[in-house]
Amino acid sequence: MNLVVIGDCLLDIDLVGSVSRVCPDAPALVVDEEVRRPRPGGAGLAAWLAGAAGEPVTLVTAIGDDEEGELLRAQLGRVTTVAGPANTPTPVKTRLRADGHTIARIDRTRTGRPTVTEEMLAAVRTADAILVSDYGRGLTADAGLRAVLAEMVDRVPVVWDPHPRGTEPVRGVTVVTPNLDESVRLCGSAAGAGEDPATTAERAAGLLRERWAPHAVAVTLGKRGALLTDAEQTRLVPAPSVTAADPCGAGDRFAVAVAARLMRHDSVPAAIEHAVGAAAEFVALGGAAAVTGGAITPVPEQDRSGLAEAQRLVESVRARNGTVVATGGCFDLVHAGHIRTLTAARSLGDCLVVCLNSDDSVRRLKGPGRPLNGQDDRAEVLRALGCVDQVVVFEESGPERVLAELRPDVWVKGGDYTPESLPETELVRGWGGSVVVVPYHDGRSTTRLARLLTEAG
Repeated sequence: MNLVVIGDCLLDIDLVGSVSRVCPDAPALVVDEEVRRPRPGGAGLAAWLAGAAGEPVTLVTAIGDDEEGELLRAQLGRVTTVAGPANTPTPVKTRLRADGHTIARIDRTRTGRPTVTEEMLAAVRTADAILVSDYGRGLTADAGLRAVLAEMVDRVPVVWDPHPRGTEPVRGVTVVTPNLDESVRLCGSAAGAGEDPATTAERAAGLLRERWAPHAVAVTLGKRGALLTDAEQTRLVPAPSVTAADPCGAGDRFAVAVAARLMRHDSVPAAIEHAVGAAAEFVALGGAAAVTGGAITPVPEQDRSGLAEAQRLVESVRARNGTVVATGGCFDLVHAGHIRTLTAARSLGDCLVVCLNSDDSVRRLKGPGRPLNGQDDRAEVLRALGCVDQVVVFEESGPERVLAELRPDVWVKGGDYTPESLPETELVRGWGGSVVVVPYHDGRSTTRLARLLTEAG
């Protein structure tokens, strides 16, 4: 898989210090500089965040041929970057921060038209999903790039994070993701600024759908979450309550999360729900101020299980008084019996989380010849199914630890069991959950398929 991030790159610098006195010759604070922290900004931050989240990412951008451009390249770390000439000095935004607050920002910007190369266009065509991170610096105005993007909207998910000074999205993108202020500036007085934020966001989203013809518009509302509008619904996706440290970069984290989940075949509503949680977590951890730039630290192995994402989904569903359903198994070779069980499970609630045995867990249960497919492949197949909302991989022989974390309202098991014979039944019923057994379908099992494949040579 390859998530391609397209857009304007900036160099962001935080000058962090402390304030203990006032300037003697002017009514101004004196900041004693303690540390200078550079990091990628604009589309560069979006690409860096995608890489930090473990996503395979390629950045398509333009970078200035100057000292700041070299520093920006260094801050991108190991992000695969295909960059044309910016034809202008690298934009730099410097924040002056003290005691956790931004006191002032100094911008050094120049206008110009970047050059889009054939190599850049070729990189866009390799995408399994695209995030256009438009920062109004001219890259998305290139006719050749727009022509390629117009081709790609029919092939892969395209998320467009617009800017009031930027170029309109190509028609038919999957979702556009302005924040509330951007949506008002894009729509003008027709958005009805000054009303309730959700009302303003709903009106602006409708206007942007009419103007740009995206499949959906998701207007981010800060700590309130996001308002999603598509052909079928308009609804508020609430954000979990967190202590906001620095909201800078939250929109980039949101857009990256949407694109990454769409790349894995999530529905747009499921991707938005995940992204709201991811953005809230990003802000709680310090936001852009906590981004160090440079080498990307891989996602810790425990975070790759999918448990954190599933917990955010569960919180979102419960916030709407929905029903959480979970099921589990090895799902080594997905067959019709699996599909029927998963479909039945999903029909019992508002989301379905699959607890998936890891490779080591399957070997302990099934023997050294199994699994036939690795856990990453098995999880990817399950996530591609419309009835599955999240997948959590667990290392133990049974799912009890994951169940205790998620506390589903309904636990579904396929087979010829009775609820009383399942070791996890007492656990689930302990928090008021119910256990449902869906009978297997005769002649359909992974063991049988594996035996037939072996016999066939």
